[in-house]
Amino acid sequence: MIGNIISWCVFGLIAGALARFLTPGKDPMGCFGTVGLGVAGSFLGGAISHLLFGISNQGIQPAGFIGAVIGGVFVLLLLRHFAKKT
Repeated sequence: MIGNIISWCVFGLIAGALARFLTPGKDPMGCFGTVGLGVAGSFLGGAISHLLFGISNQGIQPAGFIGAVIGGVFVLLLLRHFAKKT
C-alpha cells in the first residue's frame, strides 16, 4: 500500500514536471502541486484515451506516461485559463 502511494507520487512528480517543462510560462506551484498535476494529468489522459480509442473497460483510469504528460499539459492550461479569470 505505502509502496503504491510512493510510486504514484514519483510518477506524478515526473509527469507533472515534464508537463510544466513543455508548457512555458509562470506556474507558482511547488513540489506537491507538481505531483498533483501529474496525477490529475494521468486520470485525464486515461479518460481521453478511453473516449478516443476505447482502451479501458472502466471509463476513467490511470493512463500511461505519455497520456499523463498530455493530460498534465491540458490540466495546466485549464488552471492558467481559470486563474486569469479571478
